[in-house]
Amino acid sequence: MAERITAFAPVATPGARVLVLGSMPSVESLNQGFYYAHPRNAFWRIMADVLGEPFPEHISGRIALLTSHDIALWDVLQSCERQGSLDSAIRRPEINDFGALFRRCPNIGRVLFNGGTAHRLFMKWCGQYLEGRSWQRLPSTSPAYTLSYERKLAQWRQALSYEHESV
Repeated sequence: MAERITAFAPVATPGARVLVLGSMPSVESLNQGFYYAHPRNAFWRIMADVLGEPFPEHISGRIALLTSHDIALWDVLQSCERQGSLDSAIRRPEINDFGALFRRCPNIGRVLFNGGTAHRLFMKWCGQYLEGRSWQRLPSTSPAYTLSYERKLAQWRQALSYEHESV
């Protein structure tokens, strides 16, 4: 039987302009208490490379990396039942309160989806929150998505480039 798991609070400041959304933290992330903790997940390496910053080793550095560039981070799901880490194993999902997040962070004008599951879940239950905002589905940074690092990096760099130039 799958265990009910709960996601993390958002990493977001009121001045955030971009929101990156995943689906649900992996088992490794839940064990370590923060987003994208699996050592083979490319998220933090991609963010550091795109933003031209050193790789953040610790949670405080990861938070600072995003917030200093007006990037918010959250997951579409607040909780779900799941055995293991695969998105395909998600059952009985509960969605996060995006109305509250967008009220708290009214400058978010762009939403980036870290993979297809985050995009699909958001569109199914929360698509109305994209009204007036641009969005893009990007390749998952998960090691389960086997696109090369260079190709993932290029797509993430393109998606964040116009934001980064004005930061």
